[in-house]
Amino acid sequence: MSRSIDGWSALLGAARSALLGACGLGFGMTLAIAQQVQEVPKTPLELGKRPSEETAWIKVCTTDEKTGNKQICLVKHEGLDPKTGAILIAAAVRTIEGSDTQHLVVNVPTAYTLVVPTGAQIKIDDGKPIQLQYSVCLPTNCQVQQVLSKEMAEQMRKGKQMFVAAMNVQQKTMAFPIPLKGFSRTFDGAPVNNAAYQEARNQMLQASRQHQLELAKQAAEAQQQKQQAVGQPQAMPPAAPPQ
Repeated sequence: MSRSIDGWSALLGAARSALLGACGLGFGMTLAIAQQVQEVPKTPLELGKRPSEETAWIKVCTTDEKTGNKQICLVKHEGLDPKTGAILIAAAVRTIEGSDTQHLVVNVPTAYTLVVPTGAQIKIDDGKPIQLQYSVCLPTNCQVQQVLSKEMAEQMRKGKQMFVAAMNVQQKTMAFPIPLKGFSRTFDGAPVNNAAYQEARNQMLQASRQHQLELAKQAAEAQQQKQQAVGQPQAMPPAAPPQ
Protein backbone atom coordinates (compact mmCIF):
# COMPACT_ATOMS: atom_id res chain seq x y z
CA MET A 1 0.00 0.00 0.00
CA SER A 2 2.75 2.43 0.98
CA ARG A 3 4.62 1.72 -2.23
CA SER A 4 1.64 2.86 -4.30
CA ILE A 5 0.70 5.85 -2.16
CA ASP A 6 4.19 7.28 -1.58
CA GLY A 7 3.93 9.31 -4.78
CA TRP A 8 1.09 11.48 -3.51
CA SER A 9 1.83 14.33 -5.92
CA ALA A 10 1.39 12.18 -9.01
CA LEU A 11 -1.50 10.27 -7.46
CA LEU A 12 -3.46 13.36 -6.50
CA GLY A 13 -2.78 14.93 -9.88
CA ALA A 14 -4.30 11.90 -11.56
CA ALA A 15 -7.15 11.92 -9.08
CA ARG A 16 -8.01 15.52 -9.86
CA SER A 17 -8.21 14.80 -13.58
CA ALA A 18 -9.76 11.33 -13.51
CA LEU A 19 -11.88 11.24 -10.36
CA LEU A 20 -12.54 14.82 -9.39
CA GLY A 21 -15.08 15.05 -12.16
CA ALA A 22 -16.99 12.06 -10.85
CA CYS A 23 -16.84 13.13 -7.23
CA GLY A 24 -17.48 16.69 -8.28
CA LEU A 25 -20.75 15.49 -9.73
CA GLY A 26 -21.33 13.77 -6.45
CA PHE A 27 -20.76 17.08 -4.68
CA GLY A 28 -23.36 18.61 -6.95
CA MET A 29 -25.82 15.91 -6.01
CA THR A 30 -25.08 16.36 -2.30
CA LEU A 31 -25.58 20.07 -2.67
CA ALA A 32 -28.83 19.42 -4.49
CA ILE A 33 -30.05 17.52 -1.43
CA ALA A 34 -29.13 20.38 0.86
CA GLN A 35 -30.86 22.89 -1.38
CA GLN A 36 -34.02 20.80 -1.53
CA VAL A 37 -34.02 20.29 2.22
CA GLN A 38 -33.64 24.02 2.75
CA GLU A 39 -36.90 24.64 0.94
CA VAL A 40 -38.91 22.57 3.43
CA PRO A 41 -38.24 24.14 6.87
CA LYS A 42 -39.88 27.47 7.57
CA THR A 43 -36.71 29.11 8.85
CA PRO A 44 -33.02 28.69 7.91
CA LEU A 45 -32.28 28.06 11.60
CA GLU A 46 -33.84 24.61 11.23
CA LEU A 47 -30.97 23.77 8.92
CA GLY A 48 -28.22 25.64 10.69
CA LYS A 49 -27.12 27.38 7.50
CA ARG A 50 -28.30 30.10 5.19
CA PRO A 51 -29.82 28.96 1.86
CA SER A 52 -27.08 30.79 -0.03
CA GLU A 53 -24.26 28.92 1.72
CA GLU A 54 -23.08 26.00 -0.41
CA THR A 55 -21.59 22.99 1.34
CA ALA A 56 -20.88 19.37 0.51
CA TRP A 57 -21.72 18.37 4.09
CA ILE A 58 -24.98 17.89 5.94
CA LYS A 59 -25.75 17.32 9.62
CA VAL A 60 -28.26 14.66 10.63
CA CYS A 61 -29.12 13.90 14.27
CA THR A 62 -31.18 11.09 15.83
CA THR A 63 -31.73 9.54 19.25
CA ASP A 64 -30.75 5.93 19.90
CA GLU A 65 -32.09 3.67 22.67
CA LYS A 66 -28.75 1.83 22.74
CA THR A 67 -27.08 5.00 24.01
CA GLY A 68 -29.75 5.85 26.54
CA ASN A 69 -31.67 8.06 24.11
CA LYS A 70 -28.69 10.36 23.79
CA GLN A 71 -28.53 12.35 20.57
CA ILE A 72 -26.21 10.94 17.91
CA CYS A 73 -25.16 13.30 15.12
CA LEU A 74 -23.49 12.60 11.79
CA VAL A 75 -21.86 15.41 9.85
CA LYS A 76 -21.54 13.60 6.56
CA HIS A 77 -20.62 13.86 2.91
CA GLU A 78 -21.74 11.49 0.16
CA GLY A 79 -20.21 11.61 -3.29
CA LEU A 80 -22.89 10.17 -5.55
CA ASP A 81 -22.88 9.07 -9.17
CA PRO A 82 -25.57 11.31 -10.73
CA LYS A 83 -26.46 8.65 -13.31
CA THR A 84 -27.03 5.70 -11.00
CA GLY A 85 -27.29 7.25 -7.54
CA ALA A 86 -24.55 4.88 -6.36
CA ILE A 87 -22.27 6.16 -3.59
CA LEU A 88 -18.73 6.74 -4.86
CA ILE A 89 -17.31 7.68 -1.46
CA ALA A 90 -18.80 8.57 1.92
CA ALA A 91 -17.32 10.19 5.01
CA ALA A 92 -18.81 11.28 8.32
CA VAL A 93 -17.86 12.56 11.75
CA ARG A 94 -20.01 10.97 14.48
CA THR A 95 -20.64 12.57 17.85
CA ILE A 96 -22.67 11.34 20.84
CA GLU A 97 -24.35 13.69 23.26
CA GLY A 98 -22.38 14.04 26.49
CA SER A 99 -19.16 12.57 25.03
CA ASP A 100 -16.09 14.54 23.95
CA THR A 101 -14.95 11.67 21.73
CA GLN A 102 -15.60 11.99 18.02
CA HIS A 103 -15.27 9.25 15.42
CA LEU A 104 -14.33 9.50 11.77
CA VAL A 105 -16.19 7.02 9.56
CA VAL A 106 -15.28 6.48 5.90
CA ASN A 107 -17.03 4.05 3.54
CA VAL A 108 -15.37 2.84 0.32
CA PRO A 109 -17.63 0.78 -1.99
CA THR A 110 -16.60 -2.84 -2.55
CA ALA A 111 -17.56 -2.39 -6.21
CA TYR A 112 -13.94 -1.30 -6.66
CA THR A 113 -12.78 -4.82 -5.59
CA LEU A 114 -10.63 -3.60 -2.72
CA VAL A 115 -7.56 -5.25 -1.25
CA VAL A 116 -8.84 -5.42 2.33
CA PRO A 117 -5.56 -6.09 4.21
CA THR A 118 -3.95 -2.93 2.84
CA GLY A 119 -6.62 -0.69 4.33
CA ALA A 120 -6.83 2.95 3.28
CA GLN A 121 -5.03 6.23 3.73
CA ILE A 122 -6.39 9.71 4.36
CA LYS A 123 -4.65 12.95 3.49
CA ILE A 124 -5.85 16.52 4.08
CA ASP A 125 -4.42 19.11 1.69
CA ASP A 126 -0.62 18.86 1.89
CA GLY A 127 -0.58 17.08 5.23
CA LYS A 128 1.01 13.73 6.00
CA PRO A 129 -0.97 10.64 4.89
CA ILE A 130 -2.60 8.72 7.75
CA GLN A 131 -2.75 4.92 7.49
CA LEU A 132 -6.09 3.33 8.46
CA GLN A 133 -7.42 -0.22 8.52
CA TYR A 134 -10.91 -1.35 7.56
CA SER A 135 -12.89 -2.12 10.70
CA VAL A 136 -15.56 -4.07 8.82
CA CYS A 137 -16.42 -5.02 5.24
CA LEU A 138 -20.04 -5.45 4.22
CA PRO A 139 -21.39 -6.62 0.83
CA THR A 140 -21.62 -3.01 -0.38
CA ASN A 141 -18.68 -1.25 1.28
CA CYS A 142 -15.63 -1.45 3.51
CA GLN A 143 -15.66 0.89 6.48
CA VAL A 144 -12.87 2.74 8.22
CA GLN A 145 -13.74 3.88 11.73
CA GLN A 146 -11.44 5.49 14.26
CA VAL A 147 -11.36 8.10 16.98
CA LEU A 148 -10.95 11.52 15.40
CA SER A 149 -8.00 13.27 17.00
CA LYS A 150 -8.21 16.95 17.86
CA GLU A 151 -5.39 17.61 15.39
CA MET A 152 -7.19 15.97 12.51
CA ALA A 153 -10.50 17.58 13.44
CA GLU A 154 -8.79 20.98 13.27
CA GLN A 155 -7.27 20.08 9.90
CA MET A 156 -10.72 19.21 8.56
CA ARG A 157 -12.08 22.52 9.83
CA LYS A 158 -9.35 24.56 8.17
CA GLY A 159 -8.65 22.36 5.16
CA LYS A 160 -9.86 22.62 1.58
CA GLN A 161 -9.90 18.99 0.51
CA MET A 162 -9.51 15.54 1.97
CA PHE A 163 -8.38 12.56 -0.10
CA VAL A 164 -9.12 8.92 0.65
CA ALA A 165 -6.81 6.42 -1.05
CA ALA A 166 -7.48 2.69 -1.40
CA MET A 167 -6.02 -0.15 -3.45
CA ASN A 168 -7.84 -2.53 -5.78
CA VAL A 169 -6.91 -6.07 -6.80
CA GLN A 170 -5.05 -4.74 -9.86
CA GLN A 171 -2.61 -3.15 -7.39
CA LYS A 172 -3.76 0.28 -8.51
CA THR A 173 -4.31 3.03 -5.97
CA MET A 174 -7.54 4.99 -6.23
CA ALA A 175 -7.85 8.45 -4.68
CA PHE A 176 -11.25 9.93 -3.86
CA PRO A 177 -11.39 13.69 -3.23
CA ILE A 178 -13.80 15.00 -0.61
CA PRO A 179 -14.34 18.78 -0.46
CA LEU A 180 -14.12 20.25 3.03
CA LYS A 181 -15.89 23.49 2.18
CA GLY A 182 -18.59 24.14 4.74
CA PHE A 183 -17.55 21.28 7.05
CA SER A 184 -16.82 23.50 10.05
CA ARG A 185 -19.97 25.58 9.60
CA THR A 186 -22.13 22.49 9.20
CA PHE A 187 -20.55 20.79 12.22
CA ASP A 188 -21.23 23.79 14.47
CA GLY A 189 -24.70 24.44 13.07
CA ALA A 190 -28.09 22.92 13.77
CA PRO A 191 -29.09 19.61 12.13
CA VAL A 192 -31.40 19.38 9.16
CA ASN A 193 -35.02 18.34 9.38
CA ASN A 194 -34.73 14.55 9.16
CA ALA A 195 -38.02 13.97 7.35
CA ALA A 196 -37.27 16.68 4.81
CA TYR A 197 -33.76 15.35 4.28
CA GLN A 198 -34.89 11.77 3.68
CA GLU A 199 -37.62 12.90 1.30
CA ALA A 200 -35.22 15.07 -0.69
CA ARG A 201 -32.60 12.31 -0.81
CA ASN A 202 -35.15 9.74 -1.99
CA GLN A 203 -36.38 12.12 -4.67
CA MET A 204 -32.82 12.69 -5.85
CA LEU A 205 -32.07 8.98 -6.05
CA GLN A 206 -35.33 8.35 -7.88
CA ALA A 207 -34.54 11.11 -10.35
CA SER A 208 -31.06 9.65 -10.90
CA ARG A 209 -32.47 6.19 -11.60
CA GLN A 210 -35.08 7.64 -13.95
CA HIS A 211 -32.37 9.54 -15.81
CA GLN A 212 -30.39 6.32 -16.19
CA LEU A 213 -33.45 4.53 -17.58
CA GLU A 214 -34.01 7.33 -20.08
CA LEU A 215 -30.39 7.15 -21.24
CA ALA A 216 -30.67 3.38 -21.67
CA LYS A 217 -33.91 3.81 -23.63
CA GLN A 218 -32.34 6.42 -25.92
CA ALA A 219 -29.34 4.17 -26.54
CA ALA A 220 -31.60 1.21 -27.38
CA GLU A 221 -33.69 3.32 -29.77
CA ALA A 222 -30.58 4.65 -31.49
CA GLN A 223 -29.23 1.12 -31.91
CA GLN A 224 -32.58 -0.07 -33.30
CA GLN A 225 -32.69 2.78 -35.81
CA LYS A 226 -29.15 1.98 -36.88
CA GLN A 227 -30.00 -1.68 -37.45
CA GLN A 228 -33.11 -0.75 -39.41
CA ALA A 229 -31.12 1.62 -41.59
CA VAL A 230 -28.57 -1.09 -42.37
CA GLY A 231 -31.30 -3.58 -43.29
CA GLN A 232 -33.16 -1.27 -45.70
CA PRO A 233 -32.13 -1.20 -49.40
CA GLN A 234 -30.54 2.03 -50.47
CA ALA A 235 -32.82 4.29 -52.50
CA MET A 236 -31.91 4.72 -56.18
CA PRO A 237 -30.77 8.23 -57.08
CA PRO A 238 -33.33 10.19 -59.13
CA ALA A 239 -33.01 9.88 -62.92
CA ALA A 240 -31.39 12.75 -64.72
CA PRO A 241 -33.87 14.97 -66.61
CA PRO A 242 -33.90 14.49 -70.44
CA GLN A 243 -31.69 16.88 -72.36
